[in-house]
Amino acid sequence: MDSRRSKLHTLLVILLTSALCYVASAQQPEPQQPPDNIAGSWTIYANNINKAGSSLKTVQITQNGNILTGRFKGPHQSGKLQGWVNVHHVEFSTDTREVLTFRGQIQGNIMSGLYGIQGRHAQWRAERTDSPQ
Repeated sequence: MDSRRSKLHTLLVILLTSALCYVASAQQPEPQQPPDNIAGSWTIYANNINKAGSSLKTVQITQNGNILTGRFKGPHQSGKLQGWVNVHHVEFSTDTREVLTFRGQIQGNIMSGLYGIQGRHAQWRAERTDSPQ
């Protein structure tokens, strides 16, 4: 009987120690940061995917919280865009004949990253052309 009691006591100590360690190590979640405000007009300088050089594209972005909508205009196609912002990260896609997907980082009035079309990727950089809204 003492052996059983000793094993039960040991198990109880282990469980309580584990529970205390878990509580002590649990971190409070960081407060959610609001998404960067990227509403407005932007000029995109994008490296070409199929040939040397780059091309200019423009976007007019409307932002509601972290959801983006707007208009895209490139040298060969134009249409709507939709996407999201997560603090300093951005992703948006065009609703065009050939869908372009832009992913990148936001640093004030500059965005940069990679964009893709049909599985190929190239770098892009955008500058805000108006004041933040």
